[in-house]
Amino acid sequence: MREALFVKQNAEKWKGYEALKTDNPDELAQRFVDITNDLAYAKTFYPQSKTTAYLNGLAAVLHQSIYKNKKEEKGRFFSYWKYELPLLFFTYRRQILYSFIFFVLAMSIGMLSAKYDDRFVRLILGDSYVNMTNENIAKGDPFGVYKDQSEFAMFLQIAVNNTWVSFVMFASGALLAIGPVFYLLRNGIMIGAFEYYFFSKGLGAQSILVIWVHGTLEILSIVVVGGAGLVLGHGLLFPKTYTRLQAFKNSGKDATKIALGIIPIILLAAFVEGYVTRHTEMPIWLSISILAISLAFMIWYVVIYPYQLNKKIAKNL
Repeated sequence: MREALFVKQNAEKWKGYEALKTDNPDELAQRFVDITNDLAYAKTFYPQSKTTAYLNGLAAVLHQSIYKNKKEEKGRFFSYWKYELPLLFFTYRRQILYSFIFFVLAMSIGMLSAKYDDRFVRLILGDSYVNMTNENIAKGDPFGVYKDQSEFAMFLQIAVNNTWVSFVMFASGALLAIGPVFYLLRNGIMIGAFEYYFFSKGLGAQSILVIWVHGTLEILSIVVVGGAGLVLGHGLLFPKTYTRLQAFKNSGKDATKIALGIIPIILLAAFVEGYVTRHTEMPIWLSISILAISLAFMIWYVVIYPYQLNKKIAKNL
């Protein structure tokens, strides 16, 4: 389609979006998705045109309208979880996917390294942890580490640690997205070596039923935070028609929304680890149920629901 025809077909709609003000979150979300779709088309076929620059500016205005803090708006907190965060997941699905791929590759490297080098597990996990776990295995309680502290003390320690790790991973995205990749690789290698260690002891299935009761939420949350870090660095690396500073500010706002939005799930994972994982004797069906529900929730909220929401909004335009 020629640019002139593209503009002619959509100009009235764009002017209407500029002229008609609304605070309705559903309407704003619909407009934002519509404009970003037009912007994507314009960037593909008319990358250097004034039309693309205009749509960039209009998308930025709508973006700010959606995410600015309005004290008077009722249900603001609820709408954030129902609309804003899922739409950000959809908008930056590629960065989240890249984060997942980096983590899985690193986990595979960790498992293979542990398999072919007996010293690798101790190098990654440390002698004290390996020695302690070997002693627990000899006692017949291989996952006794989860019972060493009281429930609340363990929950608090894990919550603080994982929140801090997530913050560092996210903030390091300012280093041209190198930081999140580094932390994803480091954590993935550690988890891979950790899992191989238990499989090598004949405790692979049991480790999955115990550790991944909380690990499903925890690890997938880390992957999402890694994606947020990549979003943060994306503005610096690919400013497109914005100045590098403005692109960084825009990506920083979205990345912060994602990183903050995932914290409740990180805290929930810490709660499960502190209060539930310690019950290593729980029935297998219960372990599988918790694990399956956690996995299904993360896939639905981060992948399926954002896609359905975007599709619904686009259909109603």
